[in-house]
Amino acid sequence: MDQPGVIAAAKTEPRFSDIIYEKIVSMIADGRFPVNERLPSEPNLAVMLGASRPVVREALERLRADQLIVSRKGSGSYVRQRPDSSVLKQVPVGSLADVQRFFEFRAGLEAEAAELAARNWQVNDKIRITAALEALERCLEVGELGAEEDQALHDAIAMATDNQFHVIVREWFRPHFAIGMSVTRSLSLKRTPLHVRAVQDEHTAIVEAILARREQEAHDAMKTHILNARARMFQGVGS
Repeated sequence: MDQPGVIAAAKTEPRFSDIIYEKIVSMIADGRFPVNERLPSEPNLAVMLGASRPVVREALERLRADQLIVSRKGSGSYVRQRPDSSVLKQVPVGSLADVQRFFEFRAGLEAEAAELAARNWQVNDKIRITAALEALERCLEVGELGAEEDQALHDAIAMATDNQFHVIVREWFRPHFAIGMSVTRSLSLKRTPLHVRAVQDEHTAIVEAILARREQEAHDAMKTHILNARARMFQGVGS
């Protein structure tokens, strides 16, 4: 479905602060700014990165929101965790901040979809949702990425809302959904089996709440899942 206005709005040029944000993420990922070490001061970062102090300050605020750095009163900003460097290889240059913003958008959108699905699902929806969850489980068992299967589960939930706009939005922004799912699932495969199982357990909790028609529980389980996925983007392989 072609929606030029919507797609164009999603493809705006990255702000300079987003570019600086991505540069600092890269420097943390490659170890130039080690975990638990203090970042250079705002003025020094501005000189180092060729940006104004307000731009650097905005980038640092986003890094704090993403829990990559933490401020210590009277001491400055310190690196809190080191993301896996593969994150930057999988995300188009200059769009990492937007990928994180899209997770924020998804948290509200898909939580509402899960709540509506719990209220409105029909027999065919139950069949689709159950089949999608089982397909994800098979991917987990054989160590496959499962990004398409993950998409299929979320698509099935959107269809179960009985509100066509949830389906339409997923079509409009399918490439954005795909990037986030591909990154988080590929990172999960590099972590421990317990970590991978925890991600699948989140899916199971969502599906169980939906099929039991527990609307608020479905809403909360989906929101938790999306926000956890957002946080997992910046967790190191050993996390």
